[in-house]
Amino acid sequence: MYPELYWIPLQCNIKNMVSTRTSRVYTISLPPELAQKAEALAKRDSRTMSELFREAFRSYYAQQARRTLEEIGEYAAARNPGYTEADVPRLIKEVRSGKSIRRRNRNSQ
Repeated sequence: MYPELYWIPLQCNIKNMVSTRTSRVYTISLPPELAQKAEALAKRDSRTMSELFREAFRSYYAQQARRTLEEIGEYAAARNPGYTEADVPRLIKEVRSGKSIRRRNRNSQ
């Protein structure tokens, strides 16, 4: 009437088990008002708090990268005496030919 049940013991070698966690765990603290906003946002978007903070970090990181690139661009623009993209091949040619002349002069001395 009932199917026969079998007992199959599970063997586990704990010494050889490797942790499969590929992420690191952090504990953060938020003021109550900010915590409520974060929880509401996570609930609204059907996300976990971990997903919400991962996305927030990615956005922050991208914003910082953009800011760094803008600063580099401003620095380069301040040092550019008026060259345009069309000038690049000519400038490369001039620099390369100047290096070869300097090398020849150095080797002949």
